[in-house]
Amino acid sequence: MNANFKIISVSDSSHAGTRVDESGPKLVELVDKSLKVNATVNVGSPTVVPDDVKEIRKALLEKCKNSDVIITTGGTGFSKRDVTPEATLEVIERRCNGMEIAMHTGSLKVTPMAALSRAIVGIRGGTLIINMPGSVKAVKECWEILEPVLNHALDLLKDTDDGSQHQRMK
Repeated sequence: MNANFKIISVSDSSHAGTRVDESGPKLVELVDKSLKVNATVNVGSPTVVPDDVKEIRKALLEKCKNSDVIITTGGTGFSKRDVTPEATLEVIERRCNGMEIAMHTGSLKVTPMAALSRAIVGIRGGTLIINMPGSVKAVKECWEILEPVLNHALDLLKDTDDGSQHQRMK
């Protein structure tokens, strides 16, 4: 299977060039080196956008045209500028609450600060959209939580599931 992953880093300061985006490149590295995603993965460089609903929505819609998975980093907290979940909710057609719960539950085992994340996971057409917090540490934790289920999720989205993933999980 071939899977196109796109990374969008949401950060006013990285977009303005006053801070280096670290979480986007870390996520690219994690996806590229994944031993659990059974696919030829095409990632490319992260796209950096400001904390702006219109800009995030525009980037998500553009990436949905040729992506199987879009992962955003940043903009999921409580700040007034943290609007990634709002932009994501405007774009997705179906919400993936189980993946959201898995990320939150797994992250809460590491830090109580995970309770402050408003990350959303959802589907638009055949594209899975995942919001992750903006810190490198949180990106790594969330990736490790979701990585084991991505093959099955992609199979289901591409309608190529033969039931073998389900059988292995029993």
